[in-house]
Amino acid sequence: MAGTFEQLRVLIAPGLHNSGPDHWQSRWQRLFPAFEWVQQDDWETPDLPRWSARVDAVRQRDPRPTLIVAHSFGALATVHSVARDPDGVLGVLLVAPADPDKFKVAALLPQQALPVPSIMVGSTNDPWMAAPRAELWARRWHSRFINGGALGHINAESGLGDWPEGLETLYFLARQAHNSVLSA
Repeated sequence: MAGTFEQLRVLIAPGLHNSGPDHWQSRWQRLFPAFEWVQQDDWETPDLPRWSARVDAVRQRDPRPTLIVAHSFGALATVHSVARDPDGVLGVLLVAPADPDKFKVAALLPQQALPVPSIMVGSTNDPWMAAPRAELWARRWHSRFINGGALGHINAESGLGDWPEGLETLYFLARQAHNSVLSA
């Protein structure tokens, strides 16, 4: 399965407070050392324009076709970045996005389909965005919505380990992206 990512660049965009060593994003980077981390200057202050600009900057460092795996506020920064400029991005996996209204950034986010394929994974008991709200945003962005069940914020506290179901979703997105590159 690792060969799925060979021709693609994968960026990991963590959320507020970064993703610690037990978070599935950190575990995925250990499984796939070529995955690149979007490092924010200030993990404690959720500033959508700044975080999005950092996603832009990391994307611009390498012209390879890119997938972005984003969590929580990192998902909002990713959506903001890709909506403004989708160049080079083949797809995004948005996991447990933070509720844009809680952070007062809804007006800065697109209210229509994202310009790239996207999958959103939500949880029925996510304290940062209730499942019905996540589904609403997924519909707006034309993201395929996956209800992950009662996984909390889909983070280290969820006890997911390497989160094999999430990896399978990423493989699915990568195969779609790979096929679109081959057919282009």
